[in-house]
Amino acid sequence: MTSTTARRTAFGIAVTAALMCLTACTGADATDDRPREDHSTTSAPPRALREVERATARAGSARVESTTVMGRELSIEAVGALGWSDGLTGTLTITYTGGTTAETMRRLGTTAMEARYLPDAYYARMGDEFADRVGGRHWIKYVYADLEGLGDGAGAGFADQMRGTTPDRSVKLLMTSGDLREVGEETTRGQRTTHWSGTVGGAGAQTVDIWVDDRNLLVKKVERGRTATGELTQTAYYSDYGVHVSAERPPAGDTADFKELLKARGDDS
Repeated sequence: MTSTTARRTAFGIAVTAALMCLTACTGADATDDRPREDHSTTSAPPRALREVERATARAGSARVESTTVMGRELSIEAVGALGWSDGLTGTLTITYTGGTTAETMRRLGTTAMEARYLPDAYYARMGDEFADRVGGRHWIKYVYADLEGLGDGAGAGFADQMRGTTPDRSVKLLMTSGDLREVGEETTRGQRTTHWSGTVGGAGAQTVDIWVDDRNLLVKKVERGRTATGELTQTAYYSDYGVHVSAERPPAGDTADFKELLKARGDDS
C-alpha cells in the first residue's frame, strides 16, 4: 500500500470511527422498537420493570459514564450528560483507550473527541491534524436522514440505534427477554439497588443486566454480545437524573459533512 493510499484509508477509518462512537458510548443494541414476531416464550414483564421504564423515561436526562470494548477493534470511555425528552440531545467527551481503530485515530492526532447529539444529527470534533486534511474544519456532521439513505443499509442501522440509546430503552429491551430474572439486591456505587438480568436477541443473543435504585431509576447497565470483530462489552452508569442538558450546533464554517468527506475521498482514489 502506498503512503498516499494508506493516508486515504486512515482518513476513511477516522470518519467511520467517529460514527461508531455514535452508538458505542451509550448502548450496544438497546434501540429496537420494532415489533418482535414471536413472543410465545416471553411472559408479560413484571410490573416492577414497567415502572422502571416509565420512571426513567419521565426523568428526561441524566449524567452518563460508560466504557465500551468492541473486540480488538476499539475500546472507549465516555463522560457527559444526555437528554431524551424531545429527541436525543447532549454532549459526551469520548476517549479512545485501545484497539486498532484507536491506533489509527492517534496517528491522525485524535486521542479523544467531543460528541454532540442533536435531534437531527450527531457531531464529532476531531483533532487539529484531521482538520488540516479537510480545510481546517474540526467537526464532522452525521445527519440521521442521510445515514438512512446509505445504500448498504448500515447507515440506517446506525440511525435507528441513535434514536434509542437512552436508559429507558435498555429496560424496554430487557423486558423482551425470555429468561428475565430478578437476581437480587446489591450495592452499586454506595446505593442499594435491585439487579435484573436476561438474554435478548435470539440467535445473536446478548445479555443485558441492569441495576435499579429505590426511585425506580436505572443506575447501571451492562450489555454483552458479539460483533464481527469479537466480544462486545458495554457498561454505563447513570446519575443526576433531570440534570439540565444542552448541546449547541457547531459553527457551519468549522463543520464538514461526512457524506461530502467520503465522496471527496472516493474522487481522489
